[in-house]
Amino acid sequence: MKLRSLLFVPGDRPDRFAKAAASGADAIILDLEDSVALAAKETARAAVAGYLSGPRSCPVFVRINPVDGDLAAADLAAVLPGRPDAIVLPKAEGAETVGTLLAMMGPQAVPILPIATETPAAVFELGSYGDVRAALCGLTWGAEDLPAAIGAATAREDDGRYTPPYELVRSLTLFAAHKAVVAAIESVYPALSDVAGLAAYAARARRDGFTGMMALHPAQVPVINQAFTPTPAEVDHARRIVALFEADPTLGVVQLDGRMIDRPHLEQARAILARVD
Repeated sequence: MKLRSLLFVPGDRPDRFAKAAASGADAIILDLEDSVALAAKETARAAVAGYLSGPRSCPVFVRINPVDGDLAAADLAAVLPGRPDAIVLPKAEGAETVGTLLAMMGPQAVPILPIATETPAAVFELGSYGDVRAALCGLTWGAEDLPAAIGAATAREDDGRYTPPYELVRSLTLFAAHKAVVAAIESVYPALSDVAGLAAYAARARRDGFTGMMALHPAQVPVINQAFTPTPAEVDHARRIVALFEADPTLGVVQLDGRMIDRPHLEQARAILARVD
C-alpha cells in the first residue's frame, strides 16, 4: 500500500468524506477520536460505518479512541463490519497495546497504524513494535498530546521547528519504524496556510528517512505527495546505480559521475525505484 499522504477527516463530517477521498491522498483517516466531541461520537460512528459500506476510491483508515478507555469497543463494533483498510491506534504504548487491539478485533482484524509517542510510557516502548510488525502497516508519531502529558509549554520553537525533546521522539519513531520494516509516517504540519513551510517540513521528513506524512487539509496533499515522490533525476540516478551493480554482481564499490558508490547506495537506489513501481 502506497502511503505518501494520509488525510485526516472528522468522523462527524460526512459531507467532507468524498472531497477528502478525491484530494489525491493515498489514504484518508476518518477520525473518531480527538476531532469528535463526546456528544457526537455515536453520530460519527454511524457516518463512518455508512461510508465504509459504499464504494471507495482510495484506502480508508479509521482512528478509534484509545483501547484503555470505554469508547474503543463501540468504535470497532461500528466500523469493522465495513472492513476499513487499517485502524489508526492512538495512545499506543508499544507491542502490548497492539496486542490488546488485535484481541479486541479478533477474526475481523485489519492492519494497524499506531500513533506511537502520545504518552511518556510510549517513548520507552518504541523498540517493541518490531515484535508485532506483521500486524502493522506503518508507524507514526505526534507532538500534541505528549507535551500536555508532561506539562511542557510547547513542542515547537518560535520558527516552528521542534524543541530538542520532540526532535528526539521524532527520531526514535523513525528508527522504530525502520526496525519494524514498516512505513515511517511523519506527523502533521498544523500551519494550514503556510505552503512554503509545509514543503520544507515534508522535504526534511523525506530527507531524514520518513516515507510519508499525515495531512490536516486537502490543500496539503499535493505538496506532501510531491515531496515523497522521487524526481525524474533521482529515478535516473537510481537506475544507473542498479545497472552498474547488475553488470558485475561481484563488485562491492563502483564509480558513478566521479563518486564512489557502495552497497548502501545500492539499497537506497532500490528503495527509490520501489517507490516509483
